[in-house]
Amino acid sequence: MHDDPGLMPAAALSALAAEITACRACPRLVEWREAAAANPPARYRGETYWARPVPGWGDAGTRIVLVGLAPAAHGGNRTGRVFTGDRSGDFLFAALHRAGLANQATSTRPGDGLELQGAYVTAAVRCAPPGNTPTPAERDRCAPYIHRELAALPSARVIVALGAFGWAAALRAIEATGGASPRPRPRFGHGAEVLVGRVTLLGTFHPSQQNTFTGRLTPDMLDAVLARAVELARAPRDDLR
Repeated sequence: MHDDPGLMPAAALSALAAEITACRACPRLVEWREAAAANPPARYRGETYWARPVPGWGDAGTRIVLVGLAPAAHGGNRTGRVFTGDRSGDFLFAALHRAGLANQATSTRPGDGLELQGAYVTAAVRCAPPGNTPTPAERDRCAPYIHRELAALPSARVIVALGAFGWAAALRAIEATGGASPRPRPRFGHGAEVLVGRVTLLGTFHPSQQNTFTGRLTPDMLDAVLARAVELARAPRDDLR
């Protein structure tokens, strides 16, 4: 199935989201996401889990897209919104708020009042994977969704890759939507920046607890990458380097 090129971005994204949430293509991931919902930690006991694939969300007219790895078993898999209801999301949305890309600093669940302003957040894989590690086959099976998502965001000019997995997925998505990747292939790093096709790809360490608790990623470090994303998104095309 291909998106209708005549659909407006919001309508195309809505149709794609409905398709994503119905997906059961990866048996291992289906089993894992449903098992996580059936056996939650004590702090979430009694909650109704989403336990389905999680679509991207945000401003359909965005110039900035953020790409993570996958929903967390008790974050996006619980709430139904990517980077929502876990510590990674707490760190990320506080930074988006400081950057002027979100109207509030917290992201707890759909309906919490959070709105993204000039940003769209998505993931390379839509189901929570065991050990946060999808297999190559699962990654590749899910890849068309982010390719189509990027194609449905025609105003996007900056992609912020949250970690090396997001970086690789973003490169493949840009190539799939008509952008030629430089050779040699750009390597991920915190603060890495490369113009690929119509967009500039920026890298940052993933806002996982493993990185934020150890100081590998600090608020100032993420703020600097987001400030650069805002600068690039606002610059005239001829000024991009």
